[in-house]
Amino acid sequence: MRHTSERTSASRNGRMRRNWARIALLPGLIALGFFLVIGLHLDRYLTFDALAANRSWLLSQVAETPTLAALAFAAVYVAATTLSLPGSSILTMSAGFLFGLYLGTAMAVVCATVGATLLYLIARTSFGEFLRGRALGALQRLKDGFREDTFNYLVFLRLVPLFPFWLINLAAAFLDVPPRTFVAGTFLGIIPGAAVYAGVGNGLGRILDQGRKPDLGVLFSPSILVPLLALAGLSLIPIGYRRLRRGRSR
Repeated sequence: MRHTSERTSASRNGRMRRNWARIALLPGLIALGFFLVIGLHLDRYLTFDALAANRSWLLSQVAETPTLAALAFAAVYVAATTLSLPGSSILTMSAGFLFGLYLGTAMAVVCATVGATLLYLIARTSFGEFLRGRALGALQRLKDGFREDTFNYLVFLRLVPLFPFWLINLAAAFLDVPPRTFVAGTFLGIIPGAAVYAGVGNGLGRILDQGRKPDLGVLFSPSILVPLLALAGLSLIPIGYRRLRRGRSR
């Protein structure tokens, strides 16, 4: 009996340590990102000035070792997205500058999706069970509203550039969005915005030669924002249609 009790106690203590380790994942990640930005000033490398200053070296690396350069860039992009570091628009623009419009867009979309998914999984692992077991006011109401139309709502949030990327990642984890839905909705929803910034980056050489800076607010210009809002509206049509059918069937 004594040995059984000791084994039970040890097992319980082991589970508690694992649970606390899981809960500490997200705060630990946030603290790491904060330290990298504030303590080591890594945010200074995710700026247009840094890109312009290292233009020749970056292009030479891509020309000499394209595969290694692409892998290194992908690693930086995924890490920055996972840690929610500022500068995602600069990274996407850099992808277009270094690898061209089409490959740059593809790399940005894939890397952003991978980084977002890693953050989503960490948040889901850390706090998912805790939040699912409790009513959390507005968060719980959002969960109820997203239950039937999760994919379309997620695509809408990704298309409209008014919602912080990292916030959507965390909200999706807290609202128990299924992993497949999160990945698919994120991947499809960020393609238009990524293409816009990669397109700006693709023409960055001419901008630098003219001594100008790119317009990072291009996504909010009417010629870009209106089509994005139209796409976002289209993503909500299935939701409205289903609700209309439910209303008529009552």
